[in-house]
Amino acid sequence: MRLRKEIIFITTNAHKVEEIMDLAYAEAEDITIEQLEYDYPERQLDAIEEVARASANYIMENMEIKKPFFIEDSGMFIPVLNGFPGPFSAFVFKTIGNEGLLKLMGGKRGDARRATFKTVVALCETSEKEPILFVGTVEGKIANAMRGEGGFGFDPIFEYKGATFAEMSTEAKNKVSHRGKAFRKLLIYIA
Repeated sequence: MRLRKEIIFITTNAHKVEEIMDLAYAEAEDITIEQLEYDYPERQLDAIEEVARASANYIMENMEIKKPFFIEDSGMFIPVLNGFPGPFSAFVFKTIGNEGLLKLMGGKRGDARRATFKTVVALCETSEKEPILFVGTVEGKIANAMRGEGGFGFDPIFEYKGATFAEMSTEAKNKVSHRGKAFRKLLIYIA
């Protein structure tokens, strides 16, 4: 009989927790994930990997956590906008939202609407070790208008194979999404 492994997901984002819990329930019976709500400062850095690493290190330095934990950071990268919003996606969503990003994409067609969603999961096993990073990406495009009722953030405008993430069920999205891919790598590592 295998022992259950416990790991803490540090986030205040209930939508991310729902996606991760659904994925863990479906794919990792021997892993228990516990949410710890902690609103840590997110540094604004040039690469999402740097943001995730800095956030994990901040938590290790400022909290006493006895179990392995992970944080997650995601961004959407649009080549025609020089990778914008990239690591600043959360700030951009809070300030201009989906409507503002659609305005920036106004008049762009075909390949000019390509976009990549990227997630970096930073796992901290102990306070003595550097965080281990797991990366997941998904290629898609920016839809011409917001579509769908599900998801969160940029999901209503990120289109993958004809459907926006907001039009997909959580289960369908997890199968193809950046977060699903990164989290699966984490599950394989800790299994």
